[in-house]
Amino acid sequence: MLIFVDYEHASGNTKDYAQRVQAARTWITYRLEDLSGLPCHLVRYDRIDQDLLDRIEAQAIFISGNSIHPDEYGDEVAPIHEILRSTELPVFGFCGGFQLLAQALDAPVESLKPSPEQVEVDNTLVVNDTGTVFEAGYHPIDLSPDALGHPVLDGVADRSSFRHAHQLHVAQLPAGFDHLASTSATRNQMAAHPDRKIVGTQFHPEYWTDKHPAGRTMIGNFLDWGGVETR
Repeated sequence: MLIFVDYEHASGNTKDYAQRVQAARTWITYRLEDLSGLPCHLVRYDRIDQDLLDRIEAQAIFISGNSIHPDEYGDEVAPIHEILRSTELPVFGFCGGFQLLAQALDAPVESLKPSPEQVEVDNTLVVNDTGTVFEAGYHPIDLSPDALGHPVLDGVADRSSFRHAHQLHVAQLPAGFDHLASTSATRNQMAAHPDRKIVGTQFHPEYWTDKHPAGRTMIGNFLDWGGVETR
């Protein structure tokens, strides 16, 4: 069985977009099931523990994005931080899930701070009414030299496009991670730990489309790399 961790803070569930986010979590759960042929258990980030992982015989952990700043979470993330520090299961963190991984492994998460000149010319960046800068939309990533031959990127071409929707980024990779991809706005778009079979992406491969199918390939590769016996 797979496990998909919903990393949305409770305060996010009161926002205007909450129903769309909750529906998307279910949709992604089904996508992971359809891709792997395995059942996938959706669980909130503050309700996951080792006992649950053992009881359902989890084979891999996926972590969703989120919309609330990590500073709002407090001590309630301590249990999942401990799991991410110690688990032997393969883990894939999407967007905010990558940031959760980074913080659990003592790496900093910061706001995007492009120069005004970059915001002016970079069409991947948008600014909301409060002046917050986001990297948003479907656009390409640039693979790094370390990405050459990486199993998770088998069949994923350089400049493949993925969905982006973030205003925070992992400013420095956790120890032991290989840098795999970047964009002009976000250096650490993708990283992986070669021994622990952990992958984090600042983009959203789970939102693949017929026009932009590389995310499906990437997640399938991750399951193979992690030794998950799909059906």
